[in-house]
Amino acid sequence: MSSSNFLKLKSFTFVFYMCTGIIIPYFPLYFESQGYTKIEIGTLQTIGPIAGIVSNLVWGVISDRFHTIKKVLIVVLFGQMIMVLLMMQAGSFITLFTVILFFFFFQTPVNALNDSQIMLAVKGTQKSYASFRIWGSLGFAFSSLAVGFILGKIGMEQSVHILLITTASSILLAFGLKDRKGSYKKMEFSGLVQVIRSKAFLLFLLMILIISIAHRTNDNFTTLYLKELGASEGLIGLSPMLAGLSEIPIFLLLSKYGHKFKELPLLAIAGLAYGLRYLLTGLLNDPMAVIIVQGLHSISFGIFMITAIRYLQLLIPDEYRATGQAIYAVVWSGLAGMANGIAGGWVYKEWGSTTLYLIAAALGFIASCGFLLMHISNLRRSETAAL
Repeated sequence: MSSSNFLKLKSFTFVFYMCTGIIIPYFPLYFESQGYTKIEIGTLQTIGPIAGIVSNLVWGVISDRFHTIKKVLIVVLFGQMIMVLLMMQAGSFITLFTVILFFFFFQTPVNALNDSQIMLAVKGTQKSYASFRIWGSLGFAFSSLAVGFILGKIGMEQSVHILLITTASSILLAFGLKDRKGSYKKMEFSGLVQVIRSKAFLLFLLMILIISIAHRTNDNFTTLYLKELGASEGLIGLSPMLAGLSEIPIFLLLSKYGHKFKELPLLAIAGLAYGLRYLLTGLLNDPMAVIIVQGLHSISFGIFMITAIRYLQLLIPDEYRATGQAIYAVVWSGLAGMANGIAGGWVYKEWGSTTLYLIAAALGFIASCGFLLMHISNLRRSETAAL
């Protein structure tokens, strides 16, 4: 793959994550600016994960079945752009609910598809997944801060117009990508079933579900929590920007030295960092202190994202790459997002933000222990096999 193609892939990753830098921190505030209640916002936030459960699998299987990622990316990005245009016209909760459902049906799979094309692009080269994912962090951080500053001037209701521009830019860049076709070995559904029914894969997904429910607390509620504490739009934008930038040094370290460490112990460290991060967030009531704690995002999400994708690569053959990535995304963003959106919204309303973050902290600690026990089990199994 030429350096020009690598640059195009990095550019696409940057701009796509700019879209994410609008959706995650500012969608809840946009819904609030339209007069919706926290329960209604929680319901709208839950639609994405529900749609993602279906859409990740549908588009992942289509990608593997027809050996194309680029064409599927272009289709789903066009669908996302159409839904943004319809979102601007939505005049009632039911209408908005329907539009958001289809918006996330098209938007959610882009992350998994992009991860798949990166993994296939770097295979057999000296490049690493982390060296490309850094550009996503830069795009997310830049978008979060810039959009926060802009919306502070023009109003939160204009966030959908900015999303429309970034989505259109993603489409233009997607046309320039080199298609990653993966393995030419025919995809057999019986082989896929055998892979996903393996004990190692199922245990991995269970731990991913637990840690992801904790992670989604940040996506779904931190901007609302900061606003509750009295933070301005500009200060709220600083939070995801700091989180995004904090990923970069970890990604650089993992791209250079990550292969020297086993995946499961690294995931245990990430779970521990999640637990500490949310424990501190729940106990603090100063918005700037909460934003500073977001720096732990580097160790929690930074280690988790790169290492989980790396471990997944060991579990899933190339011919099932997009489908395996889609199943991971279903758990990571679909099931976890749905559970956090529904249960988290209820806990926030009935028991308050402190309880919500303490529960998230407990889930992080539980996941850490789970990954560590999986590692110990693997070591014992290796020792037994060597006898």
